[in-house]
Amino acid sequence: MSVFSERLIQLRKDKEMSQAVFAKEIGVSSRTYQDYEYGKREPQVAIFARIADFGGVSLDYLAGRTDTP
Repeated sequence: MSVFSERLIQLRKDKEMSQAVFAKEIGVSSRTYQDYEYGKREPQVAIFARIADFGGVSLDYLAGRTDTP
């Protein structure tokens, strides 16, 4: 599992949301979101930025470039 996938899962759990609800909040289908969590796909830059904004973290944190959210 990638650092991105692990951090994405943790963000969702911190917000106490299901995959479906989190997916809706960031504007992707549930299946696409599941693929992000399972490491089968990576989001496009615009979605990546939406995830960071919604999660209140930096892009560098999501990408594993820093441990500071």
